Amino acid sequence: MNKKQFWSSPFLALTLMLGSSQATAQDALPSRQNLPLSATTTPMQIDGRLDEPAWRQAQVLALPYEWSPGDNSPAPVRTECRITFDQDNLYVGFRAFDPDPSQIRAHYRDRDSGSTDDTIGFLIDTFGDDRRAFQFRVNPLGVQLDAVNSDIDDTEDFSWDAIWDASARIDDQGYVVEIAVPFRQLRFPRVSTPQTWGFLAIRHYPRSVRHRLRSEFLDRSQDCMVCQFGDINGLNGFTPGSTVEFTPTLTAGRTDRRASPDAELETEDESVNAGLSARWNATPNVALDVAVNPDFSQVEADDAQLEINTRFALFFPEKRPFFLEGADYFDTLLPAVFTRTVADPKVGLKFTGKEGSSSGGVFYARDEINNLVFPGYDGSGRTSIDQEVNSGAARYRVDVGAGSNLGLLYTGRVADDYANHVGGVDGTWRPWSAETIRFQFLHSSTRYPNEALEDNAQPQGTFAGNAGRVRYTHSSANWFWSADFSEFAPRFRADSGFVTRVGLRRGSVGLNRTVRGADTWYNRLDFFAGSDWTHSIEGGIRENGQDISVSYEGPKQIEASVQVSPNDEYFDGETYDNTRYSASFEMQPSGDFGFNVFGNVGGTIDAQNSREATFVRLSPEVEWNVGRHVRGDLSHTFQKLTADGARLFTANLTQLALLYHPNVRTFFRLVLQYRNIDRNTANYLEPVDARSERLVTQWLFSYKVNPRTVVLTGYADTSEATDGIDLTRNERSFFLKLGYSFQP
Repeated sequence: MNKKQFWSSPFLALTLMLGSSQATAQDALPSRQNLPLSATTTPMQIDGRLDEPAWRQAQVLALPYEWSPGDNSPAPVRTECRITFDQDNLYVGFRAFDPDPSQIRAHYRDRDSGSTDDTIGFLIDTFGDDRRAFQFRVNPLGVQLDAVNSDIDDTEDFSWDAIWDASARIDDQGYVVEIAVPFRQLRFPRVSTPQTWGFLAIRHYPRSVRHRLRSEFLDRSQDCMVCQFGDINGLNGFTPGSTVEFTPTLTAGRTDRRASPDAELETEDESVNAGLSARWNATPNVALDVAVNPDFSQVEADDAQLEINTRFALFFPEKRPFFLEGADYFDTLLPAVFTRTVADPKVGLKFTGKEGSSSGGVFYARDEINNLVFPGYDGSGRTSIDQEVNSGAARYRVDVGAGSNLGLLYTGRVADDYANHVGGVDGTWRPWSAETIRFQFLHSSTRYPNEALEDNAQPQGTFAGNAGRVRYTHSSANWFWSADFSEFAPRFRADSGFVTRVGLRRGSVGLNRTVRGADTWYNRLDFFAGSDWTHSIEGGIRENGQDISVSYEGPKQIEASVQVSPNDEYFDGETYDNTRYSASFEMQPSGDFGFNVFGNVGGTIDAQNSREATFVRLSPEVEWNVGRHVRGDLSHTFQKLTADGARLFTANLTQLALLYHPNVRTFFRLVLQYRNIDRNTANYLEPVDARSERLVTQWLFSYKVNPRTVVLTGYADTSEATDGIDLTRNERSFFLKLGYSFQP
């Protein structure tokens, strides 16, 4: 922005109002550390002991700040971080001192699932652009967590997995962690001169409260974290060049089903398939992933959700590794890319990278099934068509200034008599350190196959629509406020994304005040007030809602909140005046036990019978550990709906997960999901079953050398019951997956 553009900016008044006070505060802040590194030439052994000569010569970094619950207050425990490197790896070692090592919280877990334990690690901004960082964390038993943090998208994505080495050891002073990250697993600029990377060391120290310690002073008045990292410099002498990684897989499975409740289980599908995934790091900052006949099946059970009296399709997160890798490149303000729409592809290709200020990616998959969601104003429908469909997305983003960017996005799905194309522009602008404006505009063109037109009331021929969203946020130490506006035309479709409602304009505003405590009965108090409204584009429909809430954080890791939400809702030609009340409570008094419960009551809509109703919903959950190796998780959801003065239905959904981890690489898991719905048939306008039951059982064994060298085997079955039919197993499956990753 040149000087003339600045003085004509609509944010001039805000800048002048905040500028002088924030500049004064910034002048008083500690400067970012800039640490020179030197390479080691002596061998390193990652064994949880900092006894190699290289560690004595490594750069030493302290973690003096408590970022939460304190606000850059002195850290309650001492931590030392040591950093060095050689031509192959970046080495980071930690000595985490603890006044009472018996209180260290450490349990064996699967990758990326030990975040409630003590953990220690670091984030590195390898491009030094203050936008994006790789995160590596380890618990005191060596369980690894890795993620990608993005200031631009305000995300922390733990779906990213790298192959790196770590070892940890608990002793009478606390615990020690050694980490070696191969440079070939990272992306960084192609330069011949020494590099400077952003670096932040972190430690999570959970006791009565969860202390979060940092190596840098992080100013809460800046709406970014990566932009406040210190620097490590002098990184040179490593030239990983292009590397190729192959992962052949072998999958075998069998599925048995009943043709009718009184028939025998018969084998319906039996297969043994070989597949191959390959990754080529053409340069340190560009990667190509190819998968031929891969196993894209999901071996983890979805979290249980009650799909009753719901008007819109439920969201289930992606868990398949091919789609998770580099997923952050395709994140945008509108959910235009949702890879679970790809069901059973035979070929997959993905290209991602960053060069200078430009970054982006492309992915393609040829699918055997065409899954479609039909969005509407009142609700959404869906169908699956047995036809091959080509799916893909292309993303380009360019960095502009400090913390801003512009981007382009295209998604497409094409079959013989079907097509959906979506394209548009998006961006992020940070006119000041605490202010962020994000926007996106999309245009779609769609033609549905005849099979989809018959039962789903969709437009014939080729039709088009637009969608857009603008969001403004202010985030500082004690205040957060936001304004949001979006619009979805009635004929807008994003079949490669997750858009379930169209034909509307929606706006919202919110204001939050945070009060932080130090050595008091509270660690944090939040007071929030917000309002939202929704209008139909075709006119005549107006909805609005308000939310007022108070939240509390305190000792024993207690988090509690209460909220009241009066609102007007529209459905099937009627407007309903509903008020809802909700409350939540969560507590983690020790590393071996945790409890949370959420409840809400109030007015709602009986969607099946189009009338006013009241509801009660209660969702408790208990988590516990037995020693370091065994973990259990029991959750339950109770829901009751009443209409016209009588009970309509009572629904119960229970899920139990039991896990045994012999070591860091291995686990056995048993999951049970049971759903029971009891309906008062006399209060329904159309005939329904008085009861329905569903029981899902899944057993899984997993052995992982790394994220791609794995052995998975398991069993799953489903039993169902309705009026006149007892709970009967109608489906069962067995599966085996072997994967081995190597570099020639």
